[in-house]
Amino acid sequence: MPAIKAGFIGLGSMGRPMAVNLLNAGTNLMVHNRSQGVVQDLAGLGAEAATDVAQLSSQCDRIFVCLPNEETCEGILMGDDGVFASTKPGAIVVDHSTVSVGLSKRAAEHAKRVGARFLDAPISGGPEGASNGTLSIMVGGDEDAFNSALPEFQKMGTNVVRFGETGAGTAMKLINQLLTCVHTVAAAEAFNLANTAGVDIRKATDLLQKSFGGSTMVGRSGPITADRDFENSGAAMRNLIKDIGIIMSMADEMKLAMPTGTAAAEILYEGRDTGLSDLDIAATIIPVEKRSGA
Repeated sequence: MPAIKAGFIGLGSMGRPMAVNLLNAGTNLMVHNRSQGVVQDLAGLGAEAATDVAQLSSQCDRIFVCLPNEETCEGILMGDDGVFASTKPGAIVVDHSTVSVGLSKRAAEHAKRVGARFLDAPISGGPEGASNGTLSIMVGGDEDAFNSALPEFQKMGTNVVRFGETGAGTAMKLINQLLTCVHTVAAAEAFNLANTAGVDIRKATDLLQKSFGGSTMVGRSGPITADRDFENSGAAMRNLIKDIGIIMSMADEMKLAMPTGTAAAEILYEGRDTGLSDLDIAATIIPVEKRSGA
C-alpha cells in the first residue's frame, strides 16, 4: 500500500508550525501558500512545494487547510480553482480554520459530491501550541474519516476530540472563542481596575492564577498589559473581532441571549473602529481605558 501523502494549504502563524510538526514527524508533505517565501522555507525542510491549489489537491490523500477568514476559506475550498475542483476520490479534506457552522456544512456537501470526505477541525492553543505540537483540535465529521486522519492530528495536537457529525467541531471552537472573547475583555477590565487602584499587574496576575478569578486570558494578558507590549503579536485582536461576529450571528439565528458576548463584542468593535485590530488581544484594555476617561 503506497504511503499517505498529505498536503497543507495556509502557512501563516498557525499553519506553518503545524506543517513543520507534520514534517518533523515524518509525514510525506506537499505545501502551498499565497506568499511563496514560506513555501520555499518549508521546501528546505523537506516539503514538496506546490505551485497552486489544484496541484496539491489532485495529488494528496489528506488535505489540511488553515486560513484566516471565511471568505478565503470558502474560495480555497469551494472556488472554481479550489480544493474540491481537483480533489481525488477518497481524499480527506480537513479545515482547521475558524468559520461558521454553515460554511463547514457546505464544505462537507461539496466533498461528498466529488467523492471525498470532510472534517471540520478548528484548533486552539495559539502560535505557541502550534509550534509545540500541543494544540487542542476539535473535530466534526464522519468517524471513519476522523480515525483515518487521527495519526496526522496527533502530530500537531495533544488534545484531539471528535465532537460529532459535520459542524460539531466548528461549534465547539465557537464556544471556546466566545469564552476567549469574554475572558479577554474581562481581564482587560480587571487590569484597568488594578492600574487605577495602584495594584501591580504582574503581582495581581500571579495571585489571580492561584485564585477563582484566574483564567488563561488573565495569565497570558497580564504580562503583556504590564509591559504595554501590544505590537507584533501572533494573537491579534482582528482574530477575535472576526470570531465574535460569527458567534453573534450564530446566536441571532438561534435566538439566544448573549449578554456578556454582546458586551465583549462592543469592546472588540471599538478596538476595530479605532485602529487597534493588528495589536495583541490584550490591547482590549485601550477601549476600556478610553471609556474610563484615561
